[in-house]
Amino acid sequence: MERKIVKVGDEGLRKVCKPMQKFDLRLWLLLRDMADTMYKAEGVGLAAPQVGILRRVVVVDVGDGLIELVNPEIISMEGEQAGPEGCLSVPGKRGFVRRPQKVTVRAQDRKGKSFEVTGEDLLARCLCHEIDHLDGVLYTDKMEYEITEDDEEDGDDKGEKD
Repeated sequence: MERKIVKVGDEGLRKVCKPMQKFDLRLWLLLRDMADTMYKAEGVGLAAPQVGILRRVVVVDVGDGLIELVNPEIISMEGEQAGPEGCLSVPGKRGFVRRPQKVTVRAQDRKGKSFEVTGEDLLARCLCHEIDHLDGVLYTDKMEYEITEDDEEDGDDKGEKD
């Protein structure tokens, strides 16, 4: 079931989320709904506070399949990349943001089992962006400047909507 995406200005986007304690049917339904919502909005990532749930839950899919992350934390970062970034909660806007080139994240799956995922390039950017949401941080807090339509026409790379 698709959920409504919370937009910038909603107080919930600025709150630190609580860890998920129960790995039950409610979590499974939340993960399903978040994936449905992300795909319908043509995004590559979605964090629970973006659908009004203040829990540490994230879904991402940069084209290699759905990754569900419960209680994720970045445990290592390497390098740097910089480029355009957008957000489903900040429609119609994009900014130039610096992120790590490679990150490793430790999380739990829908059953509570711990795992690690390492991402580079777009996946690294997406993981960082979504985990930031869990701490009340938006890409606009980190962007160096807003990207305008004129910038894009001049040949800047197209960013993804996380």
